Parts: sequence; structure tokens; C-alpha cells
Amino acid sequence: RRSSDLEKDLKLLSTLEEKQRILQNDIDHLIIINFSKEFAQLSSEDFIKDILVEKIGTKKLVIGYNHRFGKNREGDFEHLKANAAVYGFEIEEIPRQVIDNIAISSTKIRKALLAGDVKTARHYLDRPYSITGKVVRGDHLGRKLGFPTANIQLDEVTKLIPADGVYAVRVETHKKLNHDGMMNIGHKPTVSGVNKTLEVNIFDFNNDIYGEQITISFIERIREERKFSDVDKLKEQLVKDKAEALKRMEHSA
Repeated sequence: RRSSDLEKDLKLLSTLEEKQRILQNDIDHLIIINFSKEFAQLSSEDFIKDILVEKIGTKKLVIGYNHRFGKNREGDFEHLKANAAVYGFEIEEIPRQVIDNIAISSTKIRKALLAGDVKTARHYLDRPYSITGKVVRGDHLGRKLGFPTANIQLDEVTKLIPADGVYAVRVETHKKLNHDGMMNIGHKPTVSGVNKTLEVNIFDFNNDIYGEQITISFIERIREERKFSDVDKLKEQLVKDKAEALKRMEHSA
């Protein structure tokens, strides 16, 4: 397949900005190298000598399990280990991480999210899966139903979105305050919706946040999205959804 096709299909678990935010409290310096065509052609020897030794001044290298680097993926842990004295730094490999005897991988996390199983994804990630986006104006249907929602426009179009459905979530606003809420992902079939929307109802919250960036962390899926006979039946279900969301979040605390 062409690289452009692969890029279209790629769904990120974490954007660059999210990775930076996750790492900011645990490291002193973060170096980001642009993966250009020239960089991709570096041999493993040149990468070690030119980047790790000369530019960064590496004293100890911690390498992930089964990680390979350099042109044609020629470099690996054994290659580094065999030449440790030449490179002049210590080497450590992170062992394959296993939870409940299941090897963790990004593929398994993606599968869980695409099935709506955010609880399993959270277990694998050791943190809730989250998305960040800007609050934009919607059709105000939620307000008419007594459940005003913030419509989210994602910052990164390649960010993976969990399966359609209703979720118990926690919402972080620009003031770094966390609020309980529930989120609907889907096409709103009860009101003949066409486009897929991401809408979050923030509990006990009336502030105007249009245009602001918020982060939604998924706690647990409550139910699948489904079509109701009328909006009154939908409203009745939303009352039940809120109660269920509060219960799920209380148990997850």
C-alpha cells in the first residue's frame, strides 16, 4: 500500500502534545527528532555515533523490549550490548510488560477502544484513555432536553476515537479543574443525525466554554448508542445514564 493510504488509516493513541504532557512531570529534557528521509537512511552505527554520543552525550541508554533502530531496522539490543565498550555508555533493556499474563501492545489497546472497552484500555495504559479538543457550537438539542452538551472538535484528526456509545467521563477544563460527566459518541439516531459527533454533558456545570480546549478522560462505557421512539424516551434514558455514570465513577475512584 502507498504510504499516503497508511497515513490515512493511522489512528494515534497519543498525539505528540499528549505525550509531552504525560512526560512533563517525569523527565527534565525531551528531545524530538524529525523523522525525515535523511534521518531514516541513518545506519544504526551512525545513529549511535552521531546522535546518541556526539549530539546527546548519552551515558546510559534504556531501550524498549524488541526495539530496533537504524536503516532497515538493523540495530537491536544485542547489537548494542555486544559493542557497549565501544559506544561508551551503559545499556538496559525494558522487559516485555505483562498484565494478567497478557502481553501489552498498542494493537490490543486499539482493539479494546474500538470495541468501546475503555476499562480494559485503562488497565493496559495504567491511566484513563483521553481525547482533547475545542468546544464548538452544536444544535443545542441537549439543552432543550435538560442535558446541555459541549460539542468537541478534536485537535488531531488521526486521534483514535472509541466506539460509538455513552461513556462515564471526567472532564478537565482550562483551569485544570476536573468535573464528572457523560459523553455520547455517535450519530444521534433519535433525531436523525447524519454526521458523527462527540458531545459531553458536564455535570453541575454552567460556564461558557465555547472556543476553549478541554480534555475528556474515559472511565467506563455505559451503553451502546441506540434509537429511541421519541425525544421524551431519550430524555428518560439520559436521566438513567447520568445516575449510572455517577455510580461507575464512584466505583472507579
